[in-house]
Parts: sequence; structure tokens; C-alpha cells
Amino acid sequence: MRLVLVLGDQLSSGLSALLKTDKATDIVVMAEVADEASYVPHHPKKIAFTFSAMRKFADKLRKEGWVVAYTKLDDQANTGSIAGELIRRAAEYDASGVVYTEPGEWRLIEALGAMPLKTHSLPDTRFIATHQEFDDWAKGRKQLRMEYFYRDMRRKTGLLMDGDKPEGGKWNYDHDNRKPAPDQVDYPGPMRFAPDEAVQEVLMLVGRRFAENFGDLTPFWFATDTDQARQHLAHWLTGGLPKFGDFQDAMINDNRFLYHAVIGLYINAGLLDPLEVCQKAEQAYYDGHAPLNAVEGFIRQIIGWREYVRGIYFREGPGYTTRNALGHDRKLPAMYWGSETKMNCMDKSVDQTKAEAYAHHIQRLMVTGNFALLAGIAPAEVHGWYLAVYADAYEWVEAPNVIGMSQFADNGIVASKPYISSGNYIHKMSDYCGTCTYRVQDKTGENACPFNLLYWHFLDRHRARFSGNPRMGNMYRVWDRMDDVRKEAVLREANDFLQRMDAGELV
Repeated sequence: MRLVLVLGDQLSSGLSALLKTDKATDIVVMAEVADEASYVPHHPKKIAFTFSAMRKFADKLRKEGWVVAYTKLDDQANTGSIAGELIRRAAEYDASGVVYTEPGEWRLIEALGAMPLKTHSLPDTRFIATHQEFDDWAKGRKQLRMEYFYRDMRRKTGLLMDGDKPEGGKWNYDHDNRKPAPDQVDYPGPMRFAPDEAVQEVLMLVGRRFAENFGDLTPFWFATDTDQARQHLAHWLTGGLPKFGDFQDAMINDNRFLYHAVIGLYINAGLLDPLEVCQKAEQAYYDGHAPLNAVEGFIRQIIGWREYVRGIYFREGPGYTTRNALGHDRKLPAMYWGSETKMNCMDKSVDQTKAEAYAHHIQRLMVTGNFALLAGIAPAEVHGWYLAVYADAYEWVEAPNVIGMSQFADNGIVASKPYISSGNYIHKMSDYCGTCTYRVQDKTGENACPFNLLYWHFLDRHRARFSGNPRMGNMYRVWDRMDDVRKEAVLREANDFLQRMDAGELV
């Protein structure tokens, strides 16, 4: 008899560890443990979602005939760690060893490998690309650009393919997906589920144990099992997908979701199969329900970007999260934890994160991430924040997005240039600037948008590194054409802003 470990982000009936073991003789082990719930101060909604989904998945397995040894967080015998629970259960059941599907974090891989038990690790077959396939693709390439990997994933899956050519004649329709914020949104947002008795029990537990964590526990509306997640997906395919492409980069003061799918947490936890999700979106296109630019853009995020960042995470190894190519060392400002700020875009993005454990990719990349990069915040601090506050965040997906894409801390493995912008980009893609204390039109002066000041400050202090980047040459030519008086004002005011922020003043 063996133990079969199922982690909180492996809630899939097709999990390799379940398929390779025998419900007649083996014991499934699932555990809510302090180590996993607190290695970063997770958003209470994320903890409640994970524990609720785990408990429901355990019940599903029992109904299918599995014996499940499940440990709740407040069980007296709880050892507090996954390894500790496996060792305890091995002694309890006199198990010969442990079978598990590879975890998505190096931290857990190392902890399981160090156990004094016989273990057998299986690949996570829920992903489209294996580690070997990604490494084979990456071998010998000077640049690991996602676009070319994505094309291989299209060929492998057959999604949106017309023979050996892409549907519509082009691989990428991103140029059609950058419309600014619409005047109104005719999609009501994600499907909301009232907490049932099982979820209510978890909410009470999380409310007691994690009351001090950043984030609002209630109202809690996430799907917590596969049936609910599929209902939400169907709801979005009908109402959100048709306009998702057009407005996927837009941001609005009074609408947190626009046309976004909000399914990353369900896919990453295992409640939805990524390929099945993409196939349903593809069918919406072939049925004439959604345009190609929307469907292609959505599928690219899953079989392109999601698979790509996982490949980067495992290829780069356990030290990836400590990288700091730009030498940034500033502490994360209190505004990231909800303290008052005069910057409306930051306030809206952080407040939404606090309320929903969710923000869409442009809010993460071009508002909170952009500011952190411009301000020189230590990437380890930024990484810890993103891992803590979002319900869809697991290190394999979060680290390359933050360390690589957002903060350029990996020195260009993921991104060909830093993703930075002045306030103009935020103004173009949102209505945030219209209600901000600062004026996006002001480049210097008391009311100048901090993004305007910090943008040039970043370029100036990193000139030796980036002035030769072909994608950044025009930025430096603009800076060089400015007169010395204006340059001095920009740098002086940017430094003053950073000093006031570091001192804890309202900025």
C-alpha cells in the first residue's frame, strides 16, 4: 500500500498520481498545513478558495471509491507541513512509500525529496509542454521569445489551425486587442456562487486564523469545484469572450472585471483543464459566436504564455526568484498594502486586489509592476507581494511574470526590454487619470504624474545598460533632446518623490 499525495493546486481527476495508483489499495493524502498557508501572507480569499476546493475534491474522491486521509488546518494531530503529514500518515497506514505529481514550486519539490520515505515523482501531465519539450525548444536559441514557442503549441494542439497554417492567415491578432476603455461594459462580470455549508465552515476557519492578512475575506463568491468552475466558464464564453479581445488591456475606475475570464485561479488549482478551456473558446469562434482576435488572444494566454512561463521557471531553477539584474533595493511602499496614496491608478489597482484577490494583467504589469520597476523596488519584495495577494498565484506562474516580465530582474530572459511607461499609457488605456490628484499632462511641477518623473529617472540611471537596446533607442533620443534645465528638474523632482515615499509620507 502506498500514499498518494494530492496538493491544493492539483485538484484534477486526471492527475498523474491518481491515474498511476490503485484506489483499492492506496491511500490519498491531502492536508491543510500551516507551512503552505503562511510561507507568504496569502490573501484570505485565496486560502479560503484553496481549502474549500480541497475539501470538496476530497469528498469527490471518496465518492469515487478512494480512501482519503484528509487533515484540516485545526486538527490537533496536524504536523504543519506536507512532509510532516506524509511521514505521519506513512506510519499510521504502514505505507511502503509515496507517489506524487511534481509540485509547481521548487520549495516543495526539495521538501518532498528530503523526506525519509521512498518516493516516486510523476510528471504533471496537465500541461501541454513537458519540461523536455520546452528545453528542446529553448536549446541553442539566443532569445527565448514566447511568440515562437506559442506557434509550436498551436501546431501541437491543432488549436486555431487550418492545416499547417494558422486560422485566418496570421498567428497573432494582438494589434486588434488594444482598444482603450469603453464607455460602458455590457457583461455583468464573473459568475458568483453563494457559499454553501462546506465553504461557510472554511470561511469561519480562515476568518479566525488569518484575520491579520491583507485582503477582504468576504464577500466570497469563487467557484470551489469543477462543476461550478465549468458553469462560470460557460457564462463567460457567452457574455465575455466576444469583446474580451478588444478591451483586454483596458482599465476602468468603476468596473473591476470588464470582459475578462477570471479563470486563472480555477485552471491553476486544477478545477478546469487548460486544453478543454481552449477548445471551448475555439468552438465559440467556429460557431460564429466570438471573433478571431478575441479567441486567439485568449488561447495565446493559456497555451502560449502560461506554458511558456512554466517552462522558464523550471529551466532556470530554484535560484530564479532571487535574481536582481538591475540592483534594485528599495522596500515595498506601504501603498501596496492598502495605505493611502494620491495616485488613483495605484489606489484602484491595490484596492481591487484587496477586495477580490484579482487584478487583470495590465493592472499587474503596467500599474503596480510598472511603478515598482520605475521606483527601483527590490524584485524579491515585489515577487513576495504578487505571490501573496492573488488567488491565481503559484510560484511557477508568478515568478517569471514578476521577476522576468514585470521587473526585468532576470536580465532579459523573458522580456526583450523593460516594460515601463510614463503616465500616458495609463491615461490612454483607462479613465484613472481623470479622477487623479496628479495631472498626467504635467511633466514636472507640484502636480506632475509620478509615472512621468520616474520614467525618465529610470532611463537616466540605467542608461549604460539600456541605451544600446534597439527597442529603447528612441526613448533615449527623446531624453537627449530635452534641455538641461528640464532634465535637472525631472531628476530632482523624481528623487524628491522617492525620498518622500521612503519616509512614509503620503504620495
